[in-house]
Amino acid sequence: MRAAFFWGLCAVSGAALLTGCSGKPTLESSDGWVRLAAVPGRPAAAYFTIRGGPKPMTLIDVSSDVAIGTEMHEGGMAMKKVDAVPIPAGATVAFRPGGRHVMLYHMNPGVKPGRILSLLLTFSDGTRLRQGARVIAAGDPAPTGS
Repeated sequence: MRAAFFWGLCAVSGAALLTGCSGKPTLESSDGWVRLAAVPGRPAAAYFTIRGGPKPMTLIDVSSDVAIGTEMHEGGMAMKKVDAVPIPAGATVAFRPGGRHVMLYHMNPGVKPGRILSLLLTFSDGTRLRQGARVIAAGDPAPTGS
């Protein structure tokens, strides 16, 4: 009797796992982190990953309650400001060092490494996602997996 119950429970659990895997993609963000500036008063940089949902979206703003201003940028040394970043349906779009990133201007000077900041990602259809971002010092290596 116990064996039948155990194998029945495994079958139900397995079916639930498979159902979760076959669902439609969901818009989400992950892997958030912020590198503080090496020189006080200079902007910090925020990084994260967005996974597109079932329909194409456009990221139009990223803000934080500890920065007075923010700008999305593309590129490394020859970076340029961008007003929008397309997020194709089901695609992964990474904000990483040397590529897309968010500049955080006039950061609260009380923000120190180890803190978790809140980033608010806003999309053109009004959708908003909140993303936690771990703060690291200017010379620290990027978090693992970023």
